[in-house]
Amino acid sequence: MAALALILFALAACASLGTRLAAPKVSVESISVGGIQGADAMVTLSLRVEKQSANALEIARWLETHPAIERVFYPGLESHPQYAIAKKQQKAGGAIVSFELKGETREEQRANAWRVIDATKICSITGNLGDTRTTITHPSTTTHGRLTPEVREAAGIREGLIRLAVGLENAGDIRADLERGLNG
Repeated sequence: MAALALILFALAACASLGTRLAAPKVSVESISVGGIQGADAMVTLSLRVEKQSANALEIARWLETHPAIERVFYPGLESHPQYAIAKKQQKAGGAIVSFELKGETREEQRANAWRVIDATKICSITGNLGDTRTTITHPSTTTHGRLTPEVREAAGIREGLIRLAVGLENAGDIRADLERGLNG
């Protein structure tokens, strides 16, 4: 059921962001997206995706200016290498923001990333995406943890990388949550 919810979330996100995809045929009663069951999941999905995308853009812009951040990956930022493509294909940049923390060594980068993750109180620490609440994860030790360090590095998954799936909370509250670890 979680896989179906994630697929429906992705399809609806694409649709609300201007991408055309054919949605699978699913009964309304079986839908669960972002913790919301039944017909309400689909009725409110575009509103939730718009809010999450707006929050993500605000957070990405803020992260770009933070002295502890090496770089921010978000297609809604003009600094993103595929920004022009994203603007043509989407209405917004989506809800996923990834960012790398500064650090002289892999160990220091990893320690900095975990300091931020461990300091959060609002962000839920998980490898899942697509919830109404903000989630935070360390891809190097979760989603890409089984890969060798060399393969992760080649794929751009560095020790200081954090993935944030931005939710519906107030963007200022999410920033404050991240700030605890960034300034710690």
